[in-house]
Amino acid sequence: MLLPLLVLAASLADSASGHATLPGALEGRPAADEISPIQELVDAAAAGATVEVGPGTYRGDLLIDRPLRLIGTGRPLLIGSGRGSVVRIRAADVTLEGLVIDGRGGGDLGRDTSGIHVAAPRAVIRDCDIRNSIFGIYLRQADGTAVVACRVRGIPGRQPGEKGSGIHVWNTGGFRLERNDIRDVRDGLYIQSSPRGVVIGNVARDLRYGLHYMYSDDNVFEDNTFETGAAGTAIMYSRRIAFRRNRFLRNRGFASVGLLLKACDEVVAEDNLIADNARGIFLEGSNDNIIRRNVVAASDMAIVLYDSCARNRVTGNSFVGNMTPLFLVGRRTDTLFEGNYWSDNDEPDLDGDGRSDRPYRLSNIFDHFRGNLIAADLFAQGPAAYAIAAAERSFPVLQSIPVEDAAPLSRPPILAAVPAARPVERVADPRAVAGALLLFAGGGAVMMRGARRRESIETRRDASIETRRDASRGGTRA
Repeated sequence: MLLPLLVLAASLADSASGHATLPGALEGRPAADEISPIQELVDAAAAGATVEVGPGTYRGDLLIDRPLRLIGTGRPLLIGSGRGSVVRIRAADVTLEGLVIDGRGGGDLGRDTSGIHVAAPRAVIRDCDIRNSIFGIYLRQADGTAVVACRVRGIPGRQPGEKGSGIHVWNTGGFRLERNDIRDVRDGLYIQSSPRGVVIGNVARDLRYGLHYMYSDDNVFEDNTFETGAAGTAIMYSRRIAFRRNRFLRNRGFASVGLLLKACDEVVAEDNLIADNARGIFLEGSNDNIIRRNVVAASDMAIVLYDSCARNRVTGNSFVGNMTPLFLVGRRTDTLFEGNYWSDNDEPDLDGDGRSDRPYRLSNIFDHFRGNLIAADLFAQGPAAYAIAAAERSFPVLQSIPVEDAAPLSRPPILAAVPAARPVERVADPRAVAGALLLFAGGGAVMMRGARRRESIETRRDASIETRRDASRGGTRA
């Protein structure tokens, strides 16, 4: 039982160390020695005007205090002062597009230093690249703001605690995050106290949390990828969230979870791919949730479930190749498991109705050991675990908590809406390539030397045979 408790404690500690408090004071107009040359164009523009910024490099920070469109042509580079947010939006109805923004790795985490900091409603940030900034894009009380097709890269070499989020949303209603690509930051998407948002088609990978989320109701997540996080995703203290067709992939580590729900109610998670995580789904203190038509695969634990949960339904999912189908923390659960496919279910379907003839037990004796003997985790992935589980199914000796799928599917369901897995991205290391070429060349040389040696041996052998034949013929003639 200790393992899930430690996972939960780690997630809560990370939340406390994140940004679950009020943000710092707003940054105003940059100091004279920190101001961007673009500031003069903004100051001269009328409300609603379009300001074009041509190719080139512009150093300093910028304040936008009136509604306008700031459009980059030729990907202009804005390099900040290194002491504050590079672009500060303080007026409603501002659009930024086509800019490359470099924060120089400077600023203050406590003051929310960002590549783009928005503290006004209805901003549109589109097709911008942000790099080397503590926070990538920060939305503070920015109702109705949209961030579309932006790319955020964090500060290389810094620890997660020294970085901010890729896109940070605080106290912002009706926001939209669409088709953004975020890497190497602390949390990919951080959403707090921000309801009625739509999050579609984003990729967050190589970070701590792909999604860190709390106190935010009525949000929709569709077609996103949260991948290779140190902890995965954490959704807490929220209601009426929908997760559809997302990928939760390869989140592995001490506190890693594909999809974690703590104190979340009325959540619908459907048609998602949750694969190769330390824990696929984690539910604690969460009620009236629906988990259906998902693929949960290749995880150490498919589901971690606390008995503080109530009235949850897990139906029509495909659980494939997981080490443990369910790890129940507590003595009982009223969670309904029905009509799921379990790849290690060996019960037959003799009447051919597509369902196993007997219920499938989700827990086994080895899970009992894991809950009481932490050292059993050392053997969790060995053949002994499978052997003990199989023996317990055949000859039950312990009074286990009865958690069953009453009508398990005998064949994997066709879940056409579940997205395919993303291929693992591999970047070629030049040193590895050079080493491989040297090995290839060395191997080729060895093969050629061996071939020449073999040819020489064969030539000498043939000559010896021919000499013996000549000698034999000569003897006969004599």
